[in-house]
Amino acid sequence: MEEFPCLVHPDDMFCKQCGSTLKEIGFVKVRDELEYIPAQVKIIRYMRQACECPACKHSGKPFIQKANVPKSVLNHSLASPSSVARVMYQKYVNSVPLYRQEKDGEQIGIGLSRSTMANWIIRSSEDHLIPVVNHLRKELMKRDVIHCDETPVQVLKEEGKQPQTKSYMWLYRSGNDGKNPIILFDYQPSRNGNHAATYLKDFHGYVHSDGYSGYNKLSGITRIGCWAHLRRKFVEAIPAKKAKDAGLTSAEIGLQYCNKLFAIEDNLKDLSFEERFCKHLELEKPILEAFWCWLDSINALKGSALGKAITYAQNQKPYMENYLLDGRCSLSNNAAENAIRPFTVGRKNWLFADTPKGASASAAVYSEYSRAAEPPGSKKAGILNIA
Repeated sequence: MEEFPCLVHPDDMFCKQCGSTLKEIGFVKVRDELEYIPAQVKIIRYMRQACECPACKHSGKPFIQKANVPKSVLNHSLASPSSVARVMYQKYVNSVPLYRQEKDGEQIGIGLSRSTMANWIIRSSEDHLIPVVNHLRKELMKRDVIHCDETPVQVLKEEGKQPQTKSYMWLYRSGNDGKNPIILFDYQPSRNGNHAATYLKDFHGYVHSDGYSGYNKLSGITRIGCWAHLRRKFVEAIPAKKAKDAGLTSAEIGLQYCNKLFAIEDNLKDLSFEERFCKHLELEKPILEAFWCWLDSINALKGSALGKAITYAQNQKPYMENYLLDGRCSLSNNAAENAIRPFTVGRKNWLFADTPKGASASAAVYSEYSRAAEPPGSKKAGILNIA
């Protein structure tokens, strides 16, 4: 907060009625304004001091002492912690592609090419972020609940693949267990479930996922289905038009069952894990039993939207009630879908990664930003700091 005093001009410091000199009686707030000050860019030149011993200078063993210099974020580069963090923040938080950052730099006299910025991201990720991500992965394996999701990403220069071939960004995050959240991205060249099986080979708890069959390759875990995905299937099956006096369609009835579960779940969010476990069995288990009985009574064309919803529910039935086993488990996999959304938003702007190294670096940066952006009990976005 900076105050801007508006002072009476010295020529006006007299009474227009009697001519006496005026005396200040105070200030009154008129308004607040938000002022924008453009960022400053400057070159910091590190100069190392060297000192010698005058007594030993002409001896056979001269002594010279040099000052310590702060370690650079990248050797033999103009990169600084703040400049690298700015490039990362612009691309991965504000979704500004490197070519647009290059143009922005040119407007203020900075000749920083997109290839240089890409190299900064890759090298900084390898040196500073990936070791942190590897440590967090070990910590994630110690948790009891994990949410998983995956989404396509295009990598142009990948050995043995066409540029238009889909690669995938996988996401693994901790559940609602009351501890610091861990959110990790992992780039892989395909959607093969073996990638998830390898990543989670040391995990033996509850795994939330959607209905993708690739997660069937996981072993030693308890898989939990997603009711949000099932609800979406029933929403898609509701007819666009129907008679005014017509009763509820089967799709609408299925949706009502799902909505009842989510309404109860919303009322339980502030309870302890033990209390949620008991309330799940008391309030939601009877609805689940009624839902499966109702589902068995429905006959629908297999190719129809309703048929697809019913088939999805029946195929996922072994996993859909497993959330009842622990109060830390959730009714849906929305935690993973929300966590992966920043990546999907950014992908719409920067479109693709040039190389697998670039895609892996992106995974590391998104992992680091997600960790900063979701502190316990807060939805306030954090600031990336690699210093």
